[in-house]
Amino acid sequence: MSMPTLTREQLEQRLIALHQASLELVQDTSLDSLLERIAVVACQQVDAQFAAVGVTDENGELEQFIPIGMSPAEIKKMPHPPKGLGLIGELMRSDHSIRLPDLKKHPRSAGFPSGHPDMASFLGVPIRLTDRNLGQIYLTNKQNGKEFTQDDQMVIETLAAYAAVAISNARMYRGLIQRDRTLTRRNENLALLNELASTLATSSDIDEVLEKALKQLLAYLRLEVGEFFLMNEDKRKLSLVLHRGDLVNRLWRSDKFKLGEGYVGVTAKDGMPRLLDLPCDDDNCELNEEVTTLGFRQLAVLPLHGRRGTLGVLCVATCHPQPLDDLEMQYLAAISSWVGTGIENMRLNLQGRRLAILEERERIGMDLHDGIIQSIYAVGLTLEHARLLLNEDTDAAHQRIEQSISDLNGVIRDLRTYIMDLRPRQLHDESLMNGIQRLVNELRVNTLLEISLSGPTDGFPNLEESKAIALFHICQEAMANIAKHARARNVEITLWKTPERTLLEVSDNGRGFEFEKKKMSIGHGLANMQTRARNAGGDVEFTSEPNQGTTILAWVPNSNESYR
Repeated sequence: MSMPTLTREQLEQRLIALHQASLELVQDTSLDSLLERIAVVACQQVDAQFAAVGVTDENGELEQFIPIGMSPAEIKKMPHPPKGLGLIGELMRSDHSIRLPDLKKHPRSAGFPSGHPDMASFLGVPIRLTDRNLGQIYLTNKQNGKEFTQDDQMVIETLAAYAAVAISNARMYRGLIQRDRTLTRRNENLALLNELASTLATSSDIDEVLEKALKQLLAYLRLEVGEFFLMNEDKRKLSLVLHRGDLVNRLWRSDKFKLGEGYVGVTAKDGMPRLLDLPCDDDNCELNEEVTTLGFRQLAVLPLHGRRGTLGVLCVATCHPQPLDDLEMQYLAAISSWVGTGIENMRLNLQGRRLAILEERERIGMDLHDGIIQSIYAVGLTLEHARLLLNEDTDAAHQRIEQSISDLNGVIRDLRTYIMDLRPRQLHDESLMNGIQRLVNELRVNTLLEISLSGPTDGFPNLEESKAIALFHICQEAMANIAKHARARNVEITLWKTPERTLLEVSDNGRGFEFEKKKMSIGHGLANMQTRARNAGGDVEFTSEPNQGTTILAWVPNSNESYR
């Protein structure tokens, strides 16, 4: 039976309407709404009762299927979406349209599931872009029991060409949005990592670092509860050190775990992160009962890695139905590693400070024992001798007492000098000249030295602070050495400036020393003075001979260049 064809005027009207509808399709960037609009336009263009649009994924499998013409109740009765069998599968593998008067009579027809409306006439058109099959348009039951015509097929094939461009654009737009969201999340992750790194760099308090890290982490990922467990010193047990979250007072039944016990202990032992779906009922899942009753959905357990092994465990839990994705788990793992490394560094720094304190205590004890205490002991022996002489030789006893008084004055001077050496000094809102004048005044009070200081009254205002402090410390070290070792009576301190350098000279008339034997002696501070000068871009020269006094000449460059 021949099918009626459209007149030229009717066909032009349909194509104009199709063109207007297709322009609107190309502007739609939402793939779901776009597919529904394509199905609606196709249904209207050829007067079909039912229409559907299916799109395929990169592997050619049916990814989405949007039907039109069926009620929500009818769609709900369908046991499953189409699987790509029968005529649908035939069209998915075909490059050409399929038009049938009765689809049930086609040899590839797979029939209809229970509750599916009856369908007869069929028109299927592939949606292709160059050599790629993006999907298909399906139309059934042309109104009034008619069959789909050649003109209908031509109109839908034209629509399919527009649809291919629109679907490609929508997918591209969706990909750009997803990439933009991913980049935004990564930038947010980096910003939080940078904030955490700043905390790790500026804080030496482990509790403060854990508190800030957990607070930032829970707020950023919108998690309800978080906990940190740290390994005890024996590395056999882990203890809860921090809990945040108001929904429960703790995640686990216990706040202590042996290594290998429960998910906390197992994670600390094998160093592997875990993501648990809740509720869980295996042997390691020793959760607080409230975690289950309050509807927590997921719990992540991650190790805190350091260079020398696992230092603890981070646990976070969420009630949100949307699970933690791979990017969030990677972020949690990165945070855990940063915190673990930060804890390890802080512990090493603390151990270093403790060791330095112990070494300093030992040095102070040795200095006091070998110097001042021995001097006091000697004074005690002299006074004991004087007591015995009081009844036999009064003059000799008085001489011993006078000697003891002189020796005690010497001990007092030594103590003052020692205390002065222990007290750290800086330039406190004063010029280099004023700072050195302060050192001179202190040394005059604590010693019998005659000290002269000469230099510009303005105190080198254009000299960089770091270089002024270097010269200040060099002068301080030199004066302390003179007080302790030189046995000098006179000290001359001179500061002056050339176009390239600022110079400091400290000279004394003391006993001097053999420079080659003493230049590496920390006790004389020579190495310290040289290090300070060179760190400032300058240097130090030492001139000394036994019984000829000592001269120290230090200099720093006036600019950022060095002139060694």
